[in-house]
Amino acid sequence: MRLAPALTRLLAVLALVLTAACGGPAMTTSGRPPVPPTEIEALTQAFLSLSPEVDPAEAARAARLAYRATDELAVAYQITDGPIIHNTKVNMGIKPRGLCWHWAEDMENYLLAEGFQTLSVHRAIANADNAFRLEHSTAIISARGAGMYDGIVLDPWRKGGVLTWVPVRIDTDYGWVPQLDVLESKGLVRYGPAPPGARTRPVAVN
Repeated sequence: MRLAPALTRLLAVLALVLTAACGGPAMTTSGRPPVPPTEIEALTQAFLSLSPEVDPAEAARAARLAYRATDELAVAYQITDGPIIHNTKVNMGIKPRGLCWHWAEDMENYLLAEGFQTLSVHRAIANADNAFRLEHSTAIISARGAGMYDGIVLDPWRKGGVLTWVPVRIDTDYGWVPQLDVLESKGLVRYGPAPPGARTRPVAVN
């Protein structure tokens, strides 16, 4: 099977991450070692590989933000365990937040607050129809105007507060579906009135 050029570039970037050196004596706000500049640069290049229209400054800003948001949220969520144990603590009221959809929602909000002009932010859900696996949520970044399947997953939940990023199409751990499609299938979305001249907009059902 012949891979598309954009996907080939993304795979090359992922290979760079796997061979990048780690280091740096300073600690982040979460008390963990800082992310090596090579990893931030690799994510920047992954964003740039999405489309020639992606602005280099925006790609770099988005990469830095994805790692900073992960670190800040790990502190806010009081992450000290792996994701399953932390989920249990959240559900018991021991920890404030940190379920996968908390990570996805807060990461999405960090990214949307930047007002990117050449990048789009999406939400996706996996395992919604699989009774044997935990339903999982994530934020995704794509080039502006592209669909989420051509984007990159930004998922700090799966490794307990360590950012995992991977192109959607080669994420072998999860089969992602647009969040709105899942919510519609569950009857959790209705369509409310929109302003004159605008398309009908979805509204989440409480």
